Amino acid sequence: MSRRGPSLQPDFPNLEACVQCTRLAEALAGVRRSSPSFHARPVPAFGDAVPRLLIVGLAPGLNGANRTGRPFTGDYAGVLLYETLHKFGWSSAPVSSSRDDGLAMQGCRITNAVKCWPPENKPLPAEVNTCNAYLQAELNALPDGAAILALGQIAHRAVVQGFGLRQAEFSFGHGAQGELPNARRLFDSYHCSRYNTQTRRLTASMFEDVFTAIDGFLKRA
Repeated sequence: MSRRGPSLQPDFPNLEACVQCTRLAEALAGVRRSSPSFHARPVPAFGDAVPRLLIVGLAPGLNGANRTGRPFTGDYAGVLLYETLHKFGWSSAPVSSSRDDGLAMQGCRITNAVKCWPPENKPLPAEVNTCNAYLQAELNALPDGAAILALGQIAHRAVVQGFGLRQAEFSFGHGAQGELPNARRLFDSYHCSRYNTQTRRLTASMFEDVFTAIDGFLKRA
């Protein structure tokens, strides 16, 4: 399968108009008033329309995806992610700075468990549950044999929920893997947040080890 595809794809035609979570909708309305240049709406996925690899993060960062309108773009969490994607051939450049910077994904798509910026970067369980319908549709659209990379425990649990599987059968851990329906596989990593990388809970080498495992799986598929 070719790794080339459109570089920006909305999840659903009505995604950016979604206001199902009152707390999040009110928070975003406040951001739009204080920072009119910010995207400050639900952030659509970015990448190939039919990916072999789907990366699932937690939620848009206030001054990152919430500002730029593209996942992991414009904040520290995207630095290691896009550098690693480029190193492994999934992105056309190692830096993602804005929606119109020309960067393109190659066989990869990036999304979030929660599409809206949550205050203090902490979505409520009910908000994760509400947004799971969007993620479920993305997961169901993946081809057989695809890989899914969950960045952090909340993203991990959201993926398991999206497939309608039992959480007890999928324990989160950096480098952990789990078998999913239709020969797909779940890969786990600690989130590439500033806190995790600066404290060295997650190093570049640890992150690359996960991508090496993903490449090995996809080459066998």
